[in-house]
Amino acid sequence: MQYTGARILIESLIEQGVDTVFGYPGGSVLFIYDELYKHKDRIRHVLTSHEQHAAHAADGYARSTGKVGVCIATSGPGATNLVTGIATAYMDSVPLVAITGNVPTGLLGKDSFQEVDIAGVTMPITKHNWIVKDVKDLAEVVREAFLVAASGRPGPVLIDIPKDVTAALCEWTPRSQHDPSAAQSPVALARAARLSLRGSRQTDTEEDIRAAAELITQAKRPFIYAGGGVIIAEAAEELRSLVERLKAPAALSLMAKGALPFDHPLNTGMIGMHGSVASNKAIQKADLVIAIGARFSDRVVSKADKFAVDAKVLHLDIDPAEINKNVKSERWIIGDLKKVLGELLQKIPERTENEWNSDVAELKKIVPEAHSRPVALHPKVAIEAVARRLGDEVIVATDVGQHQMWASQFYPLSRPRSFLTSGGLGTMGSGMGLALGAKTANPNRPVVLFTGDGSFRMNCAELATAFMYHLPVLVVIMNNRVLGMVRQWQTLFYDERYAETTLLRPPDFVKLAGAYGLSGYRAENEGQFMEALDKALADIAGGKAAVIEALIDMDEQVLPMVPGGKAIDDMIL
Repeated sequence: MQYTGARILIESLIEQGVDTVFGYPGGSVLFIYDELYKHKDRIRHVLTSHEQHAAHAADGYARSTGKVGVCIATSGPGATNLVTGIATAYMDSVPLVAITGNVPTGLLGKDSFQEVDIAGVTMPITKHNWIVKDVKDLAEVVREAFLVAASGRPGPVLIDIPKDVTAALCEWTPRSQHDPSAAQSPVALARAARLSLRGSRQTDTEEDIRAAAELITQAKRPFIYAGGGVIIAEAAEELRSLVERLKAPAALSLMAKGALPFDHPLNTGMIGMHGSVASNKAIQKADLVIAIGARFSDRVVSKADKFAVDAKVLHLDIDPAEINKNVKSERWIIGDLKKVLGELLQKIPERTENEWNSDVAELKKIVPEAHSRPVALHPKVAIEAVARRLGDEVIVATDVGQHQMWASQFYPLSRPRSFLTSGGLGTMGSGMGLALGAKTANPNRPVVLFTGDGSFRMNCAELATAFMYHLPVLVVIMNNRVLGMVRQWQTLFYDERYAETTLLRPPDFVKLAGAYGLSGYRAENEGQFMEALDKALADIAGGKAAVIEALIDMDEQVLPMVPGGKAIDDMIL
């Protein structure tokens, strides 16, 4: 079948199981958008208000489903607007295929109108990227891109397609009829080399498993530190089985929230800069730390030479680059976590509880007084009220800042792929895209976005997307009229010099919601918040997004907190 490059792209996306793409059109992708229009009964396009949020929406789609997300942008500024979203996905190992148009091949490298070397720009923040200069390569590049994005340690990739390639004609053969000899094409031959980027080598030999099991069995005070890799590997059940087999306390990184039920008796909560007392102190007392799909981020470890100094470390991960990168490991296994944990479980005897469990149980009783500070509207009260009303099927998205930490501390999630947040890059403004992508992918699950007034100003135009596509997302703005997390640092470490962090400025968020055709509600105290929540949930039930502006104290702080450069158990309570 002779198709244009644009038609080949659409057919190849459908071949990969893509049902939705997020994007924004422009001159260099007009042929692609023409084919999207012709085939809108086969593949859905969601028009966002800005390309950055197309990338974030594709990210939210991927995080909430485990499938590869797809976004499209035109050349030049359209392509560069994707960069922050691509970097966000890269830092959190999210499978994403970004497709950009470019100027015709004859104009590449000539500083043409809206020309950017987007492959060069995104090289450090993608697993791989391609410039397709011959339409004959396009279908195979798309197939390769999805393989690379989803394989090993997942991550984003980018396909840059000059406009003349989207117009050129070529024979296209569906994958089911694909010539097996094509596996020897130059693109396919590069597969092994490309997959070595961000994880592909498996070293989970029988000897590795035996040695790891022996190390675990000998431990008196084992502690499990689980990261986002557990969720990516669909290994939450295996994690729970390991926790219960060992009767070992387990802490979750920000990216692992939901991998172990919030109320599980052995769950000590989040670990790190704003982690729980139990998690941060227990890991310092452990004699063995079992790190599973975690990268020992600086936000977890804090001061590396004072982290778990009396413990041996067993590190399980799919990416060999993470081994001994931040913390020295006694032993490690590189491989698919679901498989590795399954094999380990067969070799580890059940452990009985002892004084170690009692010690950790006592640590869990230590909670900062700030969590119950008597104020008109406490973030914990608002978050827990939403949790009671939305049930277990909820997907929680956040922006970045104090509200993000409060949501991670207080929202009682028990399911993987139910907490979507920018962990590695810390991208303010990512939340609305994440929420809309998740709702698009999961129309029957409730989705709530917790955001701050600073973050929401960066993405509020996406209310138009929520309105146009009937995506009933609940938006809760924690409005403290400041850049809360930065102000907290200024309060604690900069003698209260609040340089450019006070946001006593428009808009009126309730009126803004109305301008986008949605309802907005303001709450200054607990009673008003409950009333606003009732009204907002009625809107949601009617198929429309709703906004609640929750006014909170500008001096409310996220505690516990580990100051920079301090040991992880040296916390401000």
